[in-house]
Amino acid sequence: MYARNLGLEWGDHTCILAAQNGHLNTLKYAHEQGCPWNENTCKVAAAAGHVNTLKFAHEHGCPWDEGTCENASGFGQVDTLKYAHEQGCPWDENTCKFAAAHGHINTLKFAHEHGCPWNEGTCEMAAGMGHTNCLKYAHEQGCPWGLDTCKIAAANGQLNTLKYAHENGCPWDRGTCDMAAMSGQINTLRYAHENGCEWTANTTELATLSGNLGVLQYACQNGCPWNLDMSTLKFLNATHTGMYRYAMVYYNRLMKKRMDERKSTRK
Repeated sequence: MYARNLGLEWGDHTCILAAQNGHLNTLKYAHEQGCPWNENTCKVAAAAGHVNTLKFAHEHGCPWDEGTCENASGFGQVDTLKYAHEQGCPWDENTCKFAAAHGHINTLKFAHEHGCPWNEGTCEMAAGMGHTNCLKYAHEQGCPWGLDTCKIAAANGQLNTLKYAHENGCPWDRGTCDMAAMSGQINTLRYAHENGCEWTANTTELATLSGNLGVLQYACQNGCPWNLDMSTLKFLNATHTGMYRYAMVYYNRLMKKRMDERKSTRK
């Protein structure tokens, strides 16, 4: 009030800050004095779990959209999610996706049990962020998953969710090994390879680009092809000394093998 009496300007950020911090009286005063608000007022109230400020804002005409439910779900706020849904606030697949991404099984369950749509993104986010409980729940409740579920888990080094997905029938392809190699994740690469996931020369190429020598060594030592050429050697010489040394040893062995093969065919 004091600041307002001094003639200081306010804007929609005033209501946003009041709602975010649960200051209901401040929000009431600001609104009654004509302070503007927008969808972000409801979003931050929902994210912070302030049901009273969300309720006041909604009952007094503050707009909301899918972002209100997304924020409530993503921050694990069942009470504000419940209120928003019961009052007709729209939601979409992102509500479940955000809950899974942040490991909030409570809001994920509420959303699904009350008809919120979901898609493969829910499993992808749960797998990629390592939330096995959310991935398990979503899968057991019929949420679809696909190749990207394993790819994202592998890329982020989430071994437990990768294991769960694979052991429960989630498809994978060479992209799983590629993503693990590109991100320098040797544990998920090892698991995928040892459990029959395909890899190709693209896997070693991506391992080279990742700069992770251990990943490259693992792939090469376990039979993954590597189309090593002079351009790759030049690149490694300029960017990664340790990997360049390993590549030179590999290259020399490759050249020797080819020469021996040529000699044997001439006999």
